[in-house]
Amino acid sequence: MKSLFPAVSLLALLVANPVLAAGEHDSHHPAGSSAASVKAPASEGTVKKVDKAAGKITIKHGPLANLGMPPMTMAFRVSDPAMLDQVKAGEKVSFTAENVGDALTVTALEALK
Repeated sequence: MKSLFPAVSLLALLVANPVLAAGEHDSHHPAGSSAASVKAPASEGTVKKVDKAAGKITIKHGPLANLGMPPMTMAFRVSDPAMLDQVKAGEKVSFTAENVGDALTVTALEALK
């Protein structure tokens, strides 16, 4: 029984090792797939303000499920300043907001007709 204990202990450490577990977990997914590669869903809202100097847009929006946010009006950074030329205050938009580098950022923006 004593000679079995070290082998069982070693096996338990290998199974519980998070590095090995992560490597094994990744092997079940096709190459290139990860949670980071999943595109955030688009939301709709109304542009309240466009601040080109600050690189921000203020949007009154519904719930943002991917960010766990309730409906509100808030300012977002934009991933591409050219987005701010595509819309103006009062327009309804479809947009994607994500947490990029700890800043809530609009990563896709389209005016709705």
